Amino acid sequence: MAANGRSAPPTLEEVAALAGVGRGTVSRVINNAPGVKEATRVLVKQAIDRLGYVPNRAARALAGSRSDAVALVIAESARRFFTEPFFSDIVHGVTAGLADTEMQLLLTLVRGDKERQRFVQYARAGRVDGVLLVSVHDDEPLPDMLAELEVPTVLSGRRRSDESVSYVDSDNVGGARAAVRYLAGSGRRAIATISGPLDMYGAQCRLRGYQEEMREAFGREPDPAWTARGDFTEESGRRATHELLERHPGLDAIFAASDVMAAGALQVLRAAGRRVPEDVAVVGFDDSPIAQHTDPRLTTVRQPVEEMGRAMARVLMESIDERGAAAGAGGGAGTAWRHVILRTELVRRASA
Repeated sequence: MAANGRSAPPTLEEVAALAGVGRGTVSRVINNAPGVKEATRVLVKQAIDRLGYVPNRAARALAGSRSDAVALVIAESARRFFTEPFFSDIVHGVTAGLADTEMQLLLTLVRGDKERQRFVQYARAGRVDGVLLVSVHDDEPLPDMLAELEVPTVLSGRRRSDESVSYVDSDNVGGARAAVRYLAGSGRRAIATISGPLDMYGAQCRLRGYQEEMREAFGREPDPAWTARGDFTEESGRRATHELLERHPGLDAIFAASDVMAAGALQVLRAAGRRVPEDVAVVGFDDSPIAQHTDPRLTTVRQPVEEMGRAMARVLMESIDERGAAAGAGGGAGTAWRHVILRTELVRRASA
């Protein structure tokens, strides 16, 4: 009979419920992990004593053999990783989010099937406790491969609307709508857009936000000819702007789905003799450092990239703790998916 007089031993879930905390917090207290307030530790220990809870020693031994390493996987080329500010901001956020933990951060680039398979083998060997996956395209199989291995994984962004893996994302639709609303409200009527790569859900959402607000502002279906496709690179922003000027010489505004593409658009507009913002207003997306250094400085939609990185780290640590707690309770390793959407904000500068 259990110490509290019951025929069945108390579970970790019952301890969590009595203490008013999550299972992951109970696991942290049991394993003397950092990151738990002292008052919370006291509540958990009181609940343990009251219920007579005895941790599963085998599971605790397993938890003790954790690798204490997290992989940050970038599904892009080295050139993009080292040149686009988005990635450095994500890294800063992730490292800040892991600063108070014992986790070592491992950075790896996965650019094709060979590297993908190599990383899966690395994860299968138990060398990482979890994975943060950044810049995911809609055909990327790695999240599902890691799910099959029951490796806690968190995405930056998502592959589709019904994403089945934990993720942290920004309000891409709302941010794009705010940009177009601002342009229309300031008197612009011939508003074009440069989309990101449409095999990425975030780029699809920014294009959808542009289309929705164009319908709202002008009461008609947006013409596809006012959209030029880019791939989030500066060169694609230049190329797309050339296309738009050829199709619509009278355009008076461009919403670019990234600051880097907007910077390319500014170069082409200047070369074409178009004044910004007098002739053509330009709005970007991200509020990356480049937005402060363009001429003129870029009006943009602020995406809280560093906060995304911190949130990804937090969500991943919660998943890792819950996985250990489930093992400690003698259950499976699965945890609930977490879907986090962060707000965006329009930042007005000189380009629009």
